[in-house]
Amino acid sequence: MPESRRVLLVDDDPGVVDWLTEELSERGFTVEGVTSPTKALARVSEQAFDVVVSDIEMPEMRGIDLVRAIHEKRPTQLVLLITAFGSIELAMNCVRAGAADFIAKPFPIQILAAAIDRTLRDRAMKRQVVRLRSSLTEPSGSALVARSPAMQRVLETVQRVAGSSSTVLLTGETGVGKTLVAGTIHAQSPRREKRFVQINCAAMPGGLVEAELFGVRKGAFTDARESRDGLFVHADGGTLLLDEVGEMALDVQPKLLICLETGSFRPLGARDEVHVDVRLIAATNQPLEHALRDKRLRADLYHRLNVIGIDIPPLRERVEEIPFLVDEWLRRLAPRAGRALKGVTDEAMRWLRAQPWPGNVRELANVLERAVMLSDHDVLVLEDFVSGRGEADAEKSFLETAVSDGLPLDEVERRYIELVLERAGGNKAKAARILGVDRTTLYRRRAGES
Repeated sequence: MPESRRVLLVDDDPGVVDWLTEELSERGFTVEGVTSPTKALARVSEQAFDVVVSDIEMPEMRGIDLVRAIHEKRPTQLVLLITAFGSIELAMNCVRAGAADFIAKPFPIQILAAAIDRTLRDRAMKRQVVRLRSSLTEPSGSALVARSPAMQRVLETVQRVAGSSSTVLLTGETGVGKTLVAGTIHAQSPRREKRFVQINCAAMPGGLVEAELFGVRKGAFTDARESRDGLFVHADGGTLLLDEVGEMALDVQPKLLICLETGSFRPLGARDEVHVDVRLIAATNQPLEHALRDKRLRADLYHRLNVIGIDIPPLRERVEEIPFLVDEWLRRLAPRAGRALKGVTDEAMRWLRAQPWPGNVRELANVLERAVMLSDHDVLVLEDFVSGRGEADAEKSFLETAVSDGLPLDEVERRYIELVLERAGGNKAKAARILGVDRTTLYRRRAGES
């Protein structure tokens, strides 16, 4: 539990202020109450509070306006809003404007106390960055950031499997950081002194993949004018990443399976076998079960690849990591641009956290790079991110990303629904009207039901 628990209560009803002050004080909070938003702004300017707890509907100033006014004075101030049952959607808009959380009336006092403590714990956690760094150069030159429970589970699995030589299958959408996770496994393993080698199986035809993986001897085919070792030889003693392994040509798969089982293979045009010691990591942005069903992937190879499976969650499921990812990428991008950057404004960070990021961490990095190159400030502001990003461009980007990532139709539909909900300010009734469906259908399709 956080040590400092100073709370400022704001409500135009003196009775509510007195009641909440008494109840929260009994639970260990240091509480001050005011009945005017203007007084609240004055107190925030004079005194540091850990959390401001405010009603939304007040005659002098509405809650959303108070949040904005407070953040003009103290950009990092935590604000928790109290709303009536009929104002949940309004409260969601306030959260998007910068409120840390909201509580619906009526509520037991323990619910409010728990919400305040949770908000303070979240703030304390966000001041700590858990990164796995290696003294060696990692493939991306970056650090693996893990602040969400899902990514912390990924890191725990990485640390457990790094010391073994078992094959690992990494799954996750395009841009989530599969290559970085693979590189971290290598960097934490006894093989760290040897090479980390990678190949994208979808980027070249089957015959070329075989030559790239296993090598070729002079005269093996018309264009083989000299002998050349393959990536398995280059990765001997180290780690080989097969990216988009589900796209590997069927005629190459039996040879890969034998290599995984025996540690040996015969280069194209060779008579003798080559023996290697390579730790294999495979990665895919599509469920391999689809490739199995369509008979594009051998079942025996699938089982050999999927010894240890690690699923990397999309960025939209770990938005609490965005501030730390921004920090990491700005640390890397600023020197490249010859810039001295202090960071981003709270308003810009709220915008970054509110985006759906269909391209995941890779898309976030591209947006940050563009902002760094075009900004004239030492702190990135909201205009650096939204300037030139019109609605048509955003829609085009969404569709192009969906096509390039090969997303199934149900996933495109689900993401589109989330975008419409975001555009509608969280108003489900309005989103349903835009989509031309009733709210029940919206709920069902958002949940992925047919």
